[in-house]
Amino acid sequence: MILNEADKNLIQNSIRDVHDFPKEGIVFKDITTLLNNKEAFKTLMNHLEERYKSYNLDYICGIDSRGFIFGAALADRLGIGFVPVRKKGKLPSTTVCEKYELEYGYDEVEIHLDAFPKKKPNVLLIDDLIATGGTATAASKLIKKIDANLLEACFILNLTFLNGVKKVEEHTKVYAVLDI
Repeated sequence: MILNEADKNLIQNSIRDVHDFPKEGIVFKDITTLLNNKEAFKTLMNHLEERYKSYNLDYICGIDSRGFIFGAALADRLGIGFVPVRKKGKLPSTTVCEKYELEYGYDEVEIHLDAFPKKKPNVLLIDDLIATGGTATAASKLIKKIDANLLEACFILNLTFLNGVKKVEEHTKVYAVLDI
């Protein structure tokens, strides 16, 4: 299912720009206004369900924390499991970590070592936005590290001027609902 222009506009116009957050010069893409717009959120989720229903997915991995919202909702619609990819130190059992570079240092994400009870599962990675691609690349590596078949990474927004998709495409196919 390809989104028509009216649906793309509905989704895009429901996302608020917050200037100078979290610091001066940044324009933050606030998805809370998408989430509280029932028509826009339903349109988005219908689109994602239609796109991924034939992928034979076993799990959806959502990146901490906004990826949890879209990932859990989509997993429920598809009747499959949801697995969180969290920031370091947030998961209670044995984990695998992946470090990635930020403009000002390093950070880490992790996943439970036993996140996928099924052997060689088909997995979709999802998050709200791709910027530089560091977190999504680390999450992609984690999924593959625990022997899962990462079919695609999905983002609601792609900030094209930061070229993060190129970095993630080194590890998996990428789909973005909207290019900004």
